[in-house]
Amino acid sequence: MMGPAHSLSGAAAWLGVGAAATAAGHTMPWPVLVVGALICAGAALAPDLDHKSATISRAFGPVSKALCEIVDKLSYAVYKATRSAGDPRRTGGHRTLTHTWLWAVLIGGGASAAAIFGGRWAVLAILFVHLVLAVEGLLWRAARVSSDILVWLLGATSAWILAGVLDQPGNGADWLFDAPGQEYMWLGLPIVLGALVHDIGDALTVSGCPILWPIPIGRKRWYPIGPPKALRFRAGSWVEMKVLMPAFMVLGGVGGAAALNYI
Repeated sequence: MMGPAHSLSGAAAWLGVGAAATAAGHTMPWPVLVVGALICAGAALAPDLDHKSATISRAFGPVSKALCEIVDKLSYAVYKATRSAGDPRRTGGHRTLTHTWLWAVLIGGGASAAAIFGGRWAVLAILFVHLVLAVEGLLWRAARVSSDILVWLLGATSAWILAGVLDQPGNGADWLFDAPGQEYMWLGLPIVLGALVHDIGDALTVSGCPILWPIPIGRKRWYPIGPPKALRFRAGSWVEMKVLMPAFMVLGGVGGAAALNYI
């Protein structure tokens, strides 16, 4: 899928988690609901860091472009080293390593560890990166005609303000993990969810997605998971723009309302 659809699906997924938490009697504080949805929207773009034309590869200027080159080469090297007899030959790493459940867990776990051991500046960095990506994905029309610096300033300002809100007692810094020293450990959860939602979205397209790697399926270790080919669509097609994106908006709205006990 394209960036806007990925971001919308990520935000909707976290709002759905909030609704489920409320239904289970563990209502999510509203700052966690809002910040988690924004992080998840941003994280839903992150797996495409292996693609030089993706939104994330352009979002942070030369830094993200250089990182994209590194991740693409790393992904391709891992693919070549682990491919089975049934896996096709490739010339690049797109939709390989970064599009797996293992990558999602490692990135989310790394973010949680950084939040715990890196303190406030690590939390601010995590928020900044994902809020910039959320702006690029959710407000993509405005972001494209704006300068990168303005988007970065918006991300930095929003990260500072939202971190301050979360720090207030009862607003969710210690949500789910309330032992001393575990504040903001939950930040890894929307990152994992966003990456997995991205992978599921890509699995619906004609190319499929090797979400289950390194678990082998048949003669392939990089098996492209997806529905029957007749049910798949091309990225950017009318199905994505006219059906899925409106559906994500509706589901996100319903999930958010349910999470806040409005329905």
